[in-house]
Amino acid sequence: MGKKVDDSVLDGALNEIKSNCDRMTLCEGEPATFAEANTDKGTGTNKKLADVIMAAGDFTIANGDTSGRKVTVGAKSAVDVDVTGTGDHVALLDTVGSRLLYVTTTSAAVNVDAAGTVDIQTWDIEIADPS
Repeated sequence: MGKKVDDSVLDGALNEIKSNCDRMTLCEGEPATFAEANTDKGTGTNKKLADVIMAAGDFTIANGDTSGRKVTVGAKSAVDVDVTGTGDHVALLDTVGSRLLYVTTTSAAVNVDAAGTVDIQTWDIEIADPS
């Protein structure tokens, strides 16, 4: 039996991120909760090293690289670092709803120093067509 999904169904998930993400954080380790991703590393299980404000214009929805659909998350340059550490995950947050929307690994871990800056490269979230 064949499977098919309309682009609007996949776009619904991607638009949830585009419409509601208002902060991206660089984390040391994978945050499991909104609080871990949104609170400076150093106490408990908190993971955040740096954060930057996001807006709908930072996200572009298009056809996926292989199939389906994707949202491209725009690069951010000279993001202020709050805590020294090794950034290996990025998290997309909805601070209004206190939601951890999406977490992924970085393409390469980066050592950052407090009071310095870090560049976060463009990356994609892709949802494949069913097969």
